[in-house]
This record gives sequence, C-alpha cells and structure tokens, in this order.
Amino acid sequence: MKKSIAFEYARRLWKQACTFLKWMLIACLTGVTVGAFSSLFAKCMTWATSTRQSTDWVIYFLPVAGLLIVFLYQITGMSRDRGTNRVIQAANGEERVPLRMAPLIFVSTVLTHLCGGSAGREGAALQMGGSLGDNIARLFRLNEDDQRVMVMCGMSAAFSALFGTPMAAAIFPLEMVTVGILYYSALVPCVFAAFVASRLAFFLGVEPETFTILDIPAISFDSVWKIIVVGIGCAAVAILFCEVMHVTAGKLQKWIKNPYVRAAGAGVLLVAIAFLLGTRDYMGAGMDVIERAMEGQARPEAFLIKMVVTAITLGAGFKGGEIVPSFFVGATFGCVMGQVLGLSPSLCAAVGLVAVFCGVTNSPITSMFIAFELFGFAGDYYFLLAVTLSYALSGHWSLYQNQSLLFTKFPFRHTRLMRGYEKEEE
Repeated sequence: MKKSIAFEYARRLWKQACTFLKWMLIACLTGVTVGAFSSLFAKCMTWATSTRQSTDWVIYFLPVAGLLIVFLYQITGMSRDRGTNRVIQAANGEERVPLRMAPLIFVSTVLTHLCGGSAGREGAALQMGGSLGDNIARLFRLNEDDQRVMVMCGMSAAFSALFGTPMAAAIFPLEMVTVGILYYSALVPCVFAAFVASRLAFFLGVEPETFTILDIPAISFDSVWKIIVVGIGCAAVAILFCEVMHVTAGKLQKWIKNPYVRAAGAGVLLVAIAFLLGTRDYMGAGMDVIERAMEGQARPEAFLIKMVVTAITLGAGFKGGEIVPSFFVGATFGCVMGQVLGLSPSLCAAVGLVAVFCGVTNSPITSMFIAFELFGFAGDYYFLLAVTLSYALSGHWSLYQNQSLLFTKFPFRHTRLMRGYEKEEE
C-alpha cells in the first residue's frame, strides 16, 4: 500500500514537472519570437515618428495612407477585422487569430503614425502578440485551453517588449480578458514570456519608458481629498473616452458606407484639424505631450481634442491602439486638475495617466504595476486611491466591446455580468 501511494505521488510530481518544463520552453520561445518581432516594430515606430516630426509635409499623405490600409485589409480578407476585440475573443477560446494579422497591423500602424494619425502602439502590440501566440499554439498542436494561454503569452510578450513594463505586461492579459477574475493558469507562462521579451528588447536597443514626478507632497488630509477628486474626475473622463470612441466609430460607419471614402475623408479632416489648431501635438501617439504634462505643462482642452482625433482616426479605419491615447488623455487631464486644485501638476499627471487607463480597460492591478514601473513607488498611496476610485466609478464601460464583465464592481450588488447583460444570481 505504501509503495503504491509513493509511486502515485512520484508519478504526479513527474507529470507536473514535465508540464512545467513544457510551458517554460514554450513561454521562452514565445518571448523570443514575439519580443524580436515587437522590437522591430518599436524601431519602425521610432523611425516613423522621427520622420514625421522632421519632415512636416509627410502628413499630407495621411488620406493616401488610409486608402492603402483599407486596401491591404480588403485584399487579405480582413476587412471586417475587429482588432483587439478579436484577440480578446481568442483568449476566451471563441475563435482563432490568423497569422496575417501580425504583419497587417505592423505595416498599417507604422503607416498611420508616419502620416500623423492619432493612435497608440500598445494596442497594435496586443494584436501582434495575440496573433503570433495563437499560431505558435497551432504549430505545437496545443488544445483549446492551452491555445488561450498562448494568446495571453503573446500579448504579454508584445506589450512588455514595446513598453518595457514586464510586470504590468504579465498581468494585463489575465486581467483584461475577463473582468472580475484572473486567469491564473496563464500566470507563469505570461510572466516568463514577458520577462524574456523585455530582456531581448532591451538587448536589441529598445529603451523602456520611464517618467520622473517632479514633486510628491507628503500624505495629508489636503493632498488626499484632492487626489480623490482627481480619481473621480478620471472615472468620468474614462467613461467619456469610451463613449466618444464607440459612438464616433458607429456614426462614421453608418454615415460613410464606403471604407475607402471613409478613410480618405478622415485623413483630410485630421490634417485640417492640425492646421486649424496650429500644432502637431495631437498627431501620432503624443509621447512628447505626456512628457510635458509630467513637467506640469498641459492645455485645458488637450485631453478633449485627443479623444476626438483618436476616435476619428481609429473609427475611420486607420490602425493603432487606444492605450497610449488614454495615457495622453489621463496625463493632460490630471495635470490640469493639479493646476486647478493647487496640488503638484506633475503628480496629478502621473495619477491621471494610470487612473484613466484603469477606467477604460478595467484593469486595476495592471494599472498599479504600470504606475510602479513608469514612476517608481514614491507616490504609491496616491496611485492606489485614484486607480481604485476610477475602477469602481467608471462602471462597466470599456474600450473593448468583447471584454467579458463576469462580476459586478460593486460589492453590495450580488450580480454576475457577461458583456453588459446582468443576471441576478439565485
């Protein structure tokens, strides 16, 4: 009897060790593959941004870029592509992600940024990573549950390589796919994939993003209530951002049926807006504006204008992501709030950046990790207050329509939610 128990125990340990080793190898392979692809993407994005900033006339080609992007998606059979929403569905085991999504989003995002479209890059990275991860799963003929893990691994690796935040990248896919729970089965593979991709990207010359908060006041009643106001304001801004994005995309598709006309017309409109405003601040990702906000400089209307131009860009068919625009919106809004409230604008810009991101993605743990990796731990209490307030008060809005809302955010309501539909538990 004792020998049989010992044998069974040894058999289980061996099986667990083999499973662990399998996932370590696959996760590292994913980190290397996706990390290399994302590093090349980061280099191309840097080139596109510097070229646009040094060659002003290139923005006149934005309508042409829109036509080319639509053409590429049409000829590859991806005209109805749902972007990050499709990757989320794949992570939920509902569909597969074609390999052609990775080069398509790569080329189209670079074109968008080169010609001045207002979009981010991390959303594109999630799509590239999800596509590559899903196809690595096909290569190894993994089952449906393992395929979900591989999609998340790819997302973690791409986000980590591009932005240099491996802790946040490891948690983000686990948290964003299904709000209310973490898919812990994918934790270890995502951590290793994110770590390997981050180190590879750094080795290849992709510098991680970091910011410095100029002034962090001591914790006091005065500073706490002001941060609470900032957090509440960020929740409202997050809701507004989600609504502007969804409504604009819906209206553009309803009013302008032809995708070529829609993309070209939006390109002309975006160039006209830039000339009317007399600035290129709202073209591209806007990292330079975020840096100025961290120095305490932001225009009061900046966050609203960025919402509108990003909604037009992505709603019309240009490609990119929504994450860096949410950083832009949050940082500029927070900076202005700090100026109004008399609290460090630099601190409020940092708090606004992570709080708005939390509100539009429903990812509080990821938001805290982003705060620590981008800004350090000095303002931890302020980040915690603002992020939790934004998470709760932003309700069930989301940038991603396919994001599953499994449990309500409010503890006094015993409800379960799935994509906006509430069901009272028995």
